[in-house]
Amino acid sequence: MTPSMWLAAAAVPYLVVLGWCDWRTRRLPNALTLGGAVVVSVWRVGWGGWPCLVSGLLGGVIAGALLLVPFLLRAAGAGDLKYLFTGGLLVGFPAVFPMLFLTSVCGLILGIVMQICGRLDPARVKHLFRSLFDWRYDRAEGGKNLPGREAESVRVPFGVAISAGIGLTLFLRLLGEGAQ
Repeated sequence: MTPSMWLAAAAVPYLVVLGWCDWRTRRLPNALTLGGAVVVSVWRVGWGGWPCLVSGLLGGVIAGALLLVPFLLRAAGAGDLKYLFTGGLLVGFPAVFPMLFLTSVCGLILGIVMQICGRLDPARVKHLFRSLFDWRYDRAEGGKNLPGREAESVRVPFGVAISAGIGLTLFLRLLGEGAQ
């Protein structure tokens, strides 16, 4: 087995547990997100030394920076930010960009499926777009009818999309190695 196969085999249970946790509770526990970052960091040093760790840290910082602005605007949770950092740390620098793209696509698909199944209330998104693009829209009046930010019907479990994006990135890496 190649090192990428070992990595994928070890990462899949972790990804499944975090995705399931976020789907059920809309929370990503620190013990799993930050603990995963520590385990991945130790693994990177043991597997490839300091250059491998630096590559992982660069991937983690890039991935975390992408979600920093939504986090500061309270559009994303801290668990998602920490989990995305850990995912970037796991896949490393060159693979972080496909991971971010795949995570975004998976998040979009998840949101659409949740909307179709009636598990997601689009009222906040509609309010945002009407506030931005409709000059006649009364934001104060429209804001009175919105569900609360903590209501489950307006929260997408983005940890599921992060798990899928990381898993797909690892799977594509395995396919790329197998083709060579």
